[in-house]
Amino acid sequence: MQLIVYQIDAFAKHVFEGNPAAVCPLPEWLPDALMQRIAEENNLSETAFFVPTETGFHIRWFTPTLEVDLCGHATLAAAHVLFHELAYEQDNLVFESRSGLLHVAKKGALLELDFPIQPALACETPEQILHAFGIEPVACLKGVDYIVVFECEDDVFSAEPKLQLLKELDGRGVIITAASDASQYDFVARFFAPNYGIDEDPVTGSAYTQLAPYWSQRLGLKTLRARQLSSRGGDVWCELNGDRVFIAGKAVKYLQGGIEVEC
Repeated sequence: MQLIVYQIDAFAKHVFEGNPAAVCPLPEWLPDALMQRIAEENNLSETAFFVPTETGFHIRWFTPTLEVDLCGHATLAAAHVLFHELAYEQDNLVFESRSGLLHVAKKGALLELDFPIQPALACETPEQILHAFGIEPVACLKGVDYIVVFECEDDVFSAEPKLQLLKELDGRGVIITAASDASQYDFVARFFAPNYGIDEDPVTGSAYTQLAPYWSQRLGLKTLRARQLSSRGGDVWCELNGDRVFIAGKAVKYLQGGIEVEC
Protein backbone atom coordinates (compact mmCIF):
# COMPACT_ATOMS: atom_id res chain seq x y z
CA MET A 1 0.00 0.00 0.00
CA GLN A 2 1.36 3.43 -0.90
CA LEU A 3 0.61 6.56 1.11
CA ILE A 4 1.32 10.15 0.15
CA VAL A 5 3.46 12.05 2.63
CA TYR A 6 4.28 15.73 2.75
CA GLN A 7 6.93 17.40 4.86
CA ILE A 8 5.92 20.95 5.72
CA ASP A 9 7.95 23.59 7.54
CA ALA A 10 5.40 25.24 9.83
CA PHE A 11 5.73 28.72 11.31
CA ALA A 12 8.27 29.39 8.57
CA LYS A 13 8.67 31.86 5.72
CA HIS A 14 11.21 29.68 3.90
CA VAL A 15 12.32 26.05 3.92
CA PHE A 16 14.83 25.09 6.61
CA GLU A 17 13.05 27.38 9.09
CA GLY A 18 10.26 26.77 11.57
CA ASN A 19 9.18 23.31 12.67
CA PRO A 20 9.06 20.45 10.15
CA ALA A 21 6.06 18.12 10.34
CA ALA A 22 5.09 15.13 8.25
CA VAL A 23 1.50 15.04 6.99
CA CYS A 24 -0.22 11.88 5.74
CA PRO A 25 -3.74 12.29 4.28
CA LEU A 26 -5.70 9.03 4.62
CA PRO A 27 -9.02 7.80 3.19
CA GLU A 28 -9.60 5.90 6.46
CA TRP A 29 -7.64 5.21 9.63
CA LEU A 30 -4.73 2.81 9.62
CA PRO A 31 -4.04 0.63 12.68
CA ASP A 32 -2.64 2.71 15.54
CA ALA A 33 0.54 0.63 15.69
CA LEU A 34 1.23 1.27 12.01
CA MET A 35 0.74 5.02 12.34
CA GLN A 36 3.13 4.99 15.28
CA ARG A 37 5.72 3.10 13.23
CA ILE A 38 5.37 5.60 10.39
CA ALA A 39 5.91 8.49 12.82
CA GLU A 40 8.94 6.71 14.25
CA GLU A 41 10.34 6.18 10.75
CA ASN A 42 9.71 9.81 9.79
CA ASN A 43 11.71 10.79 12.88
CA LEU A 44 10.22 14.28 13.08
CA SER A 45 8.78 15.79 16.24
CA GLU A 46 5.26 15.20 14.87
CA THR A 47 3.50 13.30 12.10
CA ALA A 48 -0.11 14.31 11.46
CA PHE A 49 -2.67 11.93 9.95
CA PHE A 50 -6.13 13.06 8.91
CA VAL A 51 -9.23 11.47 7.37
CA PRO A 52 -12.32 13.19 5.91
CA THR A 53 -15.55 13.36 7.93
CA GLU A 54 -19.03 14.69 7.20
CA THR A 55 -18.17 18.08 8.71
CA GLY A 56 -14.46 18.37 7.90
CA PHE A 57 -11.57 16.21 8.94
CA HIS A 58 -10.42 14.16 11.92
CA ILE A 59 -6.77 14.70 12.83
CA ARG A 60 -4.33 12.76 15.02
CA TRP A 61 -0.71 13.50 15.89
CA PHE A 62 2.16 11.13 16.71
CA THR A 63 5.65 11.86 17.96
CA PRO A 64 8.32 9.22 17.27
CA THR A 65 7.29 7.51 20.53
CA LEU A 66 3.58 8.18 21.24
CA GLU A 67 0.31 9.81 20.25
CA VAL A 68 -0.39 13.28 21.71
CA ASP A 69 -3.58 15.21 22.47
CA LEU A 70 -2.71 18.46 20.70
CA CYS A 71 -0.07 19.75 18.29
CA GLY A 72 -0.09 23.21 16.81
CA HIS A 73 2.62 23.12 14.18
CA ALA A 74 1.47 19.80 12.69
CA THR A 75 -2.11 21.13 12.53
CA LEU A 76 -0.80 24.18 10.69
CA ALA A 77 1.10 21.83 8.37
CA ALA A 78 -1.99 19.69 7.73
CA ALA A 79 -4.04 22.79 6.94
CA HIS A 80 -1.33 23.96 4.53
CA VAL A 81 -1.55 20.61 2.72
CA LEU A 82 -5.33 20.85 2.43
CA PHE A 83 -5.39 24.47 1.28
CA HIS A 84 -2.35 24.46 -1.01
CA GLU A 85 -1.80 20.84 -2.13
CA LEU A 86 -5.25 19.22 -2.08
CA ALA A 87 -7.25 22.18 -3.41
CA TYR A 88 -9.56 22.57 -0.40
CA GLU A 89 -11.73 25.41 -1.69
CA GLN A 90 -13.12 27.07 1.44
CA ASP A 91 -11.21 29.59 3.58
CA ASN A 92 -12.04 27.79 6.83
CA LEU A 93 -11.74 24.16 7.85
CA VAL A 94 -12.52 22.16 10.97
CA PHE A 95 -10.50 19.33 12.48
CA GLU A 96 -12.03 16.96 15.02
CA SER A 97 -9.39 15.94 17.55
CA ARG A 98 -8.75 14.57 21.02
CA SER A 99 -8.74 18.24 22.13
CA GLY A 100 -12.13 19.03 20.59
CA LEU A 101 -12.92 20.95 17.41
CA LEU A 102 -10.01 22.93 15.98
CA HIS A 103 -10.72 25.62 13.39
CA VAL A 104 -8.15 26.86 10.88
CA ALA A 105 -8.69 29.95 8.71
CA LYS A 106 -6.78 31.48 5.82
CA LYS A 107 -5.91 35.07 6.75
CA GLY A 108 -3.95 36.47 3.85
CA ALA A 109 -0.51 34.86 3.90
CA LEU A 110 -1.13 33.44 7.37
CA LEU A 111 -2.94 30.34 8.56
CA GLU A 112 -4.74 30.98 11.85
CA LEU A 113 -5.40 28.19 14.34
CA ASP A 114 -8.30 28.56 16.78
CA PHE A 115 -7.28 26.58 19.88
CA PRO A 116 -8.62 26.34 23.44
CA ILE A 117 -6.63 28.22 26.06
CA GLN A 118 -4.74 25.92 28.41
CA PRO A 119 -4.19 28.03 31.54
CA ALA A 120 -1.16 27.52 33.75
CA LEU A 121 -1.02 28.21 37.48
CA ALA A 122 1.87 29.52 39.56
CA CYS A 123 3.85 26.82 41.34
CA GLU A 124 7.08 26.26 43.21
CA THR A 125 10.03 25.77 40.88
CA PRO A 126 10.98 22.07 40.91
CA GLU A 127 14.54 21.33 41.95
CA GLN A 128 15.09 19.53 38.65
CA ILE A 129 14.41 22.77 36.75
CA LEU A 130 16.70 24.81 38.99
CA HIS A 131 19.56 22.36 38.50
CA ALA A 132 18.84 21.72 34.81
CA PHE A 133 19.14 25.40 33.85
CA GLY A 134 21.30 26.77 36.66
CA ILE A 135 19.30 30.02 36.64
CA GLU A 136 16.82 31.24 39.23
CA PRO A 137 13.59 32.01 37.32
CA VAL A 138 11.38 35.03 37.84
CA ALA A 139 8.34 32.73 37.99
CA CYS A 140 7.32 29.13 37.40
CA LEU A 141 3.89 27.94 36.33
CA LYS A 142 2.38 24.52 35.70
CA GLY A 143 -0.16 23.64 33.04
CA VAL A 144 0.21 21.00 30.38
CA ASP A 145 3.89 21.96 30.59
CA TYR A 146 6.06 23.75 33.10
CA ILE A 147 6.51 27.39 32.13
CA VAL A 148 9.76 28.87 33.41
CA VAL A 149 9.98 32.66 33.15
CA PHE A 150 13.48 34.13 33.00
CA GLU A 151 14.64 37.68 33.59
CA CYS A 152 15.91 38.41 30.08
CA GLU A 153 15.92 37.13 26.51
CA ASP A 154 19.58 36.11 26.67
CA ASP A 155 18.79 33.65 29.48
CA VAL A 156 16.39 31.91 27.09
CA PHE A 157 18.69 32.10 24.07
CA SER A 158 21.80 30.78 25.83
CA ALA A 159 20.15 28.05 27.93
CA GLU A 160 21.73 24.59 27.68
CA PRO A 161 19.57 22.46 29.97
CA LYS A 162 20.55 19.11 31.40
CA LEU A 163 17.88 17.08 29.64
CA GLN A 164 18.23 14.07 31.91
CA LEU A 165 16.93 16.17 34.80
CA LEU A 166 13.97 17.36 32.74
CA LYS A 167 13.05 13.72 32.12
CA GLU A 168 12.36 13.38 35.85
CA LEU A 169 9.46 15.87 35.68
CA ASP A 170 5.79 15.10 35.20
CA GLY A 171 3.82 16.77 32.45
CA ARG A 172 4.60 17.03 28.76
CA GLY A 173 7.61 19.34 28.71
CA VAL A 174 9.27 22.57 29.83
CA ILE A 175 8.82 25.98 28.21
CA ILE A 176 11.32 28.72 28.99
CA THR A 177 10.31 32.27 28.17
CA ALA A 178 11.14 35.94 28.69
CA ALA A 179 10.11 39.35 27.43
CA SER A 180 11.75 40.14 24.10
CA ASP A 181 14.50 42.71 23.67
CA ALA A 182 13.50 43.25 20.03
CA SER A 183 10.84 45.80 19.17
CA GLN A 184 9.08 43.49 16.67
CA TYR A 185 8.38 40.80 19.30
CA ASP A 186 6.64 40.84 22.67
CA PHE A 187 8.20 37.67 24.09
CA VAL A 188 10.48 34.77 23.23
CA ALA A 189 10.36 31.09 24.15
CA ARG A 190 11.97 27.68 23.77
CA PHE A 191 10.46 24.24 24.39
CA PHE A 192 11.95 20.96 25.63
CA ALA A 193 10.11 17.61 25.83
CA PRO A 194 12.69 14.81 26.19
CA ASN A 195 10.10 12.39 27.62
CA TYR A 196 8.22 12.66 24.32
CA GLY A 197 11.31 11.98 22.24
CA ILE A 198 11.84 15.69 21.53
CA ASP A 199 14.94 17.18 23.12
CA GLU A 200 14.07 20.65 21.76
CA ASP A 201 11.11 21.44 19.53
CA PRO A 202 11.87 24.11 16.90
CA VAL A 203 8.47 25.88 17.12
CA THR A 204 5.67 24.61 19.35
CA GLY A 205 2.24 25.94 18.38
CA SER A 206 0.38 24.33 21.29
CA ALA A 207 2.76 25.95 23.81
CA TYR A 208 1.20 29.31 22.96
CA THR A 209 -2.16 28.18 24.34
CA GLN A 210 -0.37 28.57 27.68
CA LEU A 211 2.08 31.36 26.87
CA ALA A 212 -0.42 33.76 25.28
CA PRO A 213 -2.66 34.04 28.39
CA TYR A 214 0.38 34.56 30.63
CA TRP A 215 1.98 37.27 28.50
CA SER A 216 -1.36 38.90 27.72
CA GLN A 217 -1.99 39.41 31.42
CA ARG A 218 1.57 40.47 32.17
CA LEU A 219 1.91 42.92 29.26
CA GLY A 220 -1.71 44.06 29.07
CA LEU A 221 -1.99 43.05 25.40
CA LYS A 222 -4.59 40.97 23.56
CA THR A 223 -2.48 40.60 20.42
CA LEU A 224 1.08 39.35 20.74
CA ARG A 225 3.94 38.43 18.45
CA ALA A 226 6.49 35.89 19.62
CA ARG A 227 9.74 34.39 18.43
CA GLN A 228 10.78 30.83 19.28
CA LEU A 229 14.54 30.91 19.71
CA SER A 230 15.45 27.43 18.51
CA SER A 231 18.28 26.96 16.03
CA ARG A 232 15.72 26.99 13.17
CA GLY A 233 13.59 29.72 14.71
CA GLY A 234 10.02 30.71 13.95
CA ASP A 235 7.52 33.56 14.29
CA VAL A 236 4.13 33.12 15.96
CA TRP A 237 1.24 35.60 16.10
CA CYS A 238 -1.22 35.20 19.01
CA GLU A 239 -4.55 36.80 19.85
CA LEU A 240 -6.70 36.14 22.92
CA ASN A 241 -10.42 35.67 22.29
CA GLY A 242 -12.28 34.66 25.46
CA ASP A 243 -11.35 31.08 26.31
CA ARG A 244 -9.71 30.62 22.89
CA VAL A 245 -6.39 31.74 21.46
CA PHE A 246 -5.74 32.40 17.79
CA ILE A 247 -2.27 31.19 16.81
CA ALA A 248 -1.10 32.19 13.34
CA GLY A 249 1.92 31.55 11.17
CA LYS A 250 3.16 30.75 7.69
CA ALA A 251 4.14 27.38 6.23
CA VAL A 252 6.06 26.09 3.21
CA LYS A 253 6.35 22.68 1.54
CA TYR A 254 9.75 21.04 1.68
CA LEU A 255 9.00 17.53 0.38
CA GLN A 256 6.33 15.37 -1.20
CA GLY A 257 6.72 11.63 -1.63
CA GLY A 258 5.32 8.17 -1.09
CA ILE A 259 5.50 5.64 1.73
CA GLU A 260 5.31 1.89 1.07
CA VAL A 261 3.62 0.05 3.95
CA GLU A 262 1.96 -3.30 4.55
CA CYS A 263 -1.41 -3.22 6.34
